[in-house]
Amino acid sequence: NIVGFGWDQQWDKDRRLFAYLPFEHSEHIVDQREALRLIAQLDDPELLDFAQKHFDIIDKFGRFPHRNAVLGRQSRDDEAEAIEMGKNW
Repeated sequence: NIVGFGWDQQWDKDRRLFAYLPFEHSEHIVDQREALRLIAQLDDPELLDFAQKHFDIIDKFGRFPHRNAVLGRQSRDDEAEAIEMGKNW
């Protein structure tokens, strides 16, 4: 893969971020950790903050609660409460 072979290191910041977004949008915690590692290399605090927020959601819920309705998943009590409080990430 692109990251595994290090090919991404030759690209500009925008192209690298595009390659890293699947990690950031994954519901797997291992992918989230990889997103944090990769995006930290871009040396952009705002991008890293977004990646951290994605990580925190998966770390807390194990999935993105805002996807529940479209995926036909039942929201758990803690997820529904988070969504109601305006944390619809």
